[in-house]
Amino acid sequence: MKMENKERDLVKALTKTELDTIRKFYGAFNRKNTAILDEICMPDWKDIPLAPGQADGPKGLQDIMSYLFEACPDIEVEIHEILGTHERAAVRASMKFTHVNEIMGIPPTHQQVSVSLHEFHHLKDGKLTHTWHLEDWFGLLTSGKPKDIT
Repeated sequence: MKMENKERDLVKALTKTELDTIRKFYGAFNRKNTAILDEICMPDWKDIPLAPGQADGPKGLQDIMSYLFEACPDIEVEIHEILGTHERAAVRASMKFTHVNEIMGIPPTHQQVSVSLHEFHHLKDGKLTHTWHLEDWFGLLTSGKPKDIT
């Protein structure tokens, strides 16, 4: 087998540009800067599934981010790990904030909340084309309840 055949069969790693794009995506929350999405997402980027009433493309997530920045002024996202191959990335992260305003009809508890994030991204030419996401909002539902430490 020739060397070029072996190289062709290797799985390529995420590029530095792709990793930077992923970090900028989550960093937009920490910087409270929705415009970052215009830089790192394709104009027809797909956010799957859309939230109720969410518009398609980066604009839809920008609207949700603006709402979250008002509802949770101290919101921060921490990336725990990025796994993937060229043009494909899985991210395990968490979103933390103090529940000081009503969110999704839940009155404020003034407690710290942590929401687990599990997301899968497709990239092309260093930009996001699709993001499939799952957030575990259970932490919000239990933030005002006493903790059983027994």
